[in-house]
Amino acid sequence: MFHSLTIAFTCLAILATSAPISKRTITPGAVIASNFADPAFINVDNLHYAFSTNHEGMNIPMASSVDMIGWDLLGDALPEVGAWSTGKAVWAPHVVQLPSQNGQPGTFVMYYTALSKANSTFHCVGAATSATIAGPFIARDEVFACSAGGGSIDPSGFYDDGDGRQYVVYKTDGNNIGHGGNCNNDVAPIVPTPIMLQEVNPANGYELIGGPTQILDRGPADGPLIEAPSLIRVPNTEAPGTFVYILFFSSNCFAGGLYDTSYATSINGITNGGQDYQKSSAPLLITGSNDGKLYSPGGMTVGPKGEWAVFHADLGTTHTVRQMWFGTLTITGRTVSI
Repeated sequence: MFHSLTIAFTCLAILATSAPISKRTITPGAVIASNFADPAFINVDNLHYAFSTNHEGMNIPMASSVDMIGWDLLGDALPEVGAWSTGKAVWAPHVVQLPSQNGQPGTFVMYYTALSKANSTFHCVGAATSATIAGPFIARDEVFACSAGGGSIDPSGFYDDGDGRQYVVYKTDGNNIGHGGNCNNDVAPIVPTPIMLQEVNPANGYELIGGPTQILDRGPADGPLIEAPSLIRVPNTEAPGTFVYILFFSSNCFAGGLYDTSYATSINGITNGGQDYQKSSAPLLITGSNDGKLYSPGGMTVGPKGEWAVFHADLGTTHTVRQMWFGTLTITGRTVSI
């Protein structure tokens, strides 16, 4: 049983009682004020659960909420990482529940990042499973993804309800083998940092089906990298009867004020016909968004319906403490606002 510590903020308590979630865009303050970087969330039985990058001796801190505003810290959802990892630098988790099997509720799968034993300069992606959302999650001994192009980080699961296929998106960590400068990758030659799409067996969430497919890469406007993908599929309101895939991501270096949250879209299927998704004309969130309250907003996870999102932003102007914020999205065709 996890130890529970209630997080309370007067301004958020007032907000929670004065207006329904659907009427807000971004909360006026962080919903988790302690360090809770790279947040992800899932709804199970009318409760919300969030997970974050390692902090205070926990590999994957976990929290729960009844309203996405007030959160209770529960403990470590992943006490032990997979045998493939050194156990250090456990980052950017994401949890999905697989489709039901034989009338039984689907297994919960956590994807996470950690340092590799095989190459301690590379971060790679692992998977862990649990029969319940409360965990603890049990890590698989085998690595899930580890690109020779610098490693693999920032995994996020995705169920395509259009065809029943299960996927994981993640970043190839090219800046890890870059040539110096900002986030080790603004000195030529610039190393690619593509977002990859990997199909998996929907029965277990970790057995690979085929190989990964690139769906996006950095460009000049993205600085040294793109990362932190989160993928959804929603109806295309500008073309009734069709759907749009929206890939949320962060760009620029997390250690600084240029870090942002953006998105790219496909109306040509999940792989966009083999081409990179089309990036939006402007980021969704930047330093100074939300009436100047956000600094370096990134690591966004968007719920499967495209309505709710959590992300982190720096406390002050350094990344020592990255707090979790909550917002609601509006999606019109291929345009997203918050």
